[in-house]
Amino acid sequence: MALNKQALQQGIIALLQDMLAKTDNSIEEYAERLASLIDAFVKSGEVTVAPGITVNTTGTAAAQTGATISEGKGKIT
Repeated sequence: MALNKQALQQGIIALLQDMLAKTDNSIEEYAERLASLIDAFVKSGEVTVAPGITVNTTGTAAAQTGATISEGKGKIT
C-alpha cells in the first residue's frame, strides 16, 4: 500500500485544531500525538525489495534451504 500523505496531513491538521482548542496545552501531549501520527504513517507503507539478492542454499535440487547473504535494497511506496 502506498503511503497516504493526505491522511497524514489531515491528522496533523486535526491535532493542531484540537491542541489550539484546549485551555491548557501540553508540549508533551502534542509531541506524543504527532509522533503517533508519523509512526502510523511510516508503518502503513509497503517495502518493495528489488530482485537479485544473493542467496546461499544447501540441500538437494528438490529440497533446499538457505538464506540471503547480501543486503537488499528496498523502496517504501
